[in-house]
Amino acid sequence: MEYEAVIGLEIHAQLLTDSKAFCSCSTRFGAEPNSSTCPICLGMPGVLPVLNRKALEYTVRMALACNCVINEVSRFARKNYYYPDLPKNYQISQYELPVSEHGWVEIDTEDGRRTIGLTRIHMEEDAGKLIHDENKPMSYVDLNRTGVPLIEIVSEPEIRTPEEAAAYLRSLRAILVYLGICDGNMEEGSFRCDANVSIRPVGETSLGVKAELKNMNSFRYVQRALQYEIDRQQEVLNEGGRIVQETRLFDPATGTTASMRSKEQAHDYRYFPDPDLLPLRVPPEMIEQIRAELPELPAEKKERFVSEFGIPPYDAGVLTASRALAAYFEETVALFPNPKMVSNWIMTELMRQLKGEESGILSFPIRPHQLAELLKLIDNGTVSGKIAKIVFEEMSTSGADPGDIIKEKGLVQVSDTEELVKVVRKVLDDNPGEVAKYLSGKSAVLKFFVGQAMKATRGKANPAVVNDILAEELKGRES
Repeated sequence: MEYEAVIGLEIHAQLLTDSKAFCSCSTRFGAEPNSSTCPICLGMPGVLPVLNRKALEYTVRMALACNCVINEVSRFARKNYYYPDLPKNYQISQYELPVSEHGWVEIDTEDGRRTIGLTRIHMEEDAGKLIHDENKPMSYVDLNRTGVPLIEIVSEPEIRTPEEAAAYLRSLRAILVYLGICDGNMEEGSFRCDANVSIRPVGETSLGVKAELKNMNSFRYVQRALQYEIDRQQEVLNEGGRIVQETRLFDPATGTTASMRSKEQAHDYRYFPDPDLLPLRVPPEMIEQIRAELPELPAEKKERFVSEFGIPPYDAGVLTASRALAAYFEETVALFPNPKMVSNWIMTELMRQLKGEESGILSFPIRPHQLAELLKLIDNGTVSGKIAKIVFEEMSTSGADPGDIIKEKGLVQVSDTEELVKVVRKVLDDNPGEVAKYLSGKSAVLKFFVGQAMKATRGKANPAVVNDILAEELKGRES
């Protein structure tokens, strides 16, 4: 039987506020364990939570960016469960009355652009962190993260493939980072994803029994975990078994998922309105002010880059994945108006230096005006593309201007015709066998001659001039 997957994602994004959701404790990552806590986030008797206004503003900002309806009244609820990293034995969240609902985002797939619906975006506080000792049967509790403000973004079950899931995650992460409300760091846990996945016969409309997948801290892991789980569920059904609703952990080492526990239902958490927090009303003027301050978002910027700069959609997608990277590109193009050449250098040389981490662009030693200067030197023939890559490497280490490096190391491209004629003639004289092959019709040997000329000039010869001279010299030797 042919099946299709039904995937829904629940994303938790940590908001970039200085203090926690309901107290003034710091949210700084990496602090001494249990040093960023107080009676409020530890749930001591007699304390009262106070909502962080900045966390609310950030939530509304994301909701508007994702085309959500902001509810006039929302309410905080207590999600009750016991776990060692939850000192209050409940988590402040939202359930029946979230701050926003009914949004959507667009993703690019192999079959074109798709719209994925959002059920809700709501606020909640984070739990603490358990650290397991690999050498002893012991775990440690760090409560610094307890009470850190989160937004939970819940998708409709409209994602059909692991590839679409990864595209959806990338789209949401880019929006969060563009808005400046989350750093999107999956390794540190500030952008986390749980997936609900089920399968059903193609053509069916009812949902199958779902499994929830956890422990996926990269886009690649999400894809691998979903693909394994889809294959596993198909195998179970094809062998006459049945799927049970459960939570499963993904093991990156083996690429498999394993059962963790039976999946809880909403009623298991005994949600009820938090008696210490009043119903939340978001003033219309606050919504409109935030709407007016929204920046150009990734999808809009990508379309503009394609139309304004004439670069391919793939290039535009890479360049707009990060707001800082997009700004770097635009600043460079303003100084050197050859968008495709700028795009190529950023996507190859620069991204290789950053090792794919777009966020590193803010501290990258080569600034836009320096890259523009280097590209001008290639364009006017001062250096070859090959030499420019050597200069770029030096710039990325020292931060020096390209002109200074070229002058200091004597890397100016040799374009003097008389000098290059001598070099080319020596190359031909030293390789009579290859000359004979070329004259017999094996034109591919020409690349060998160019390579030898470049070697003789330590890469400084102007390739275009060398090619012209070779054509004349070889023509003269045909007789």
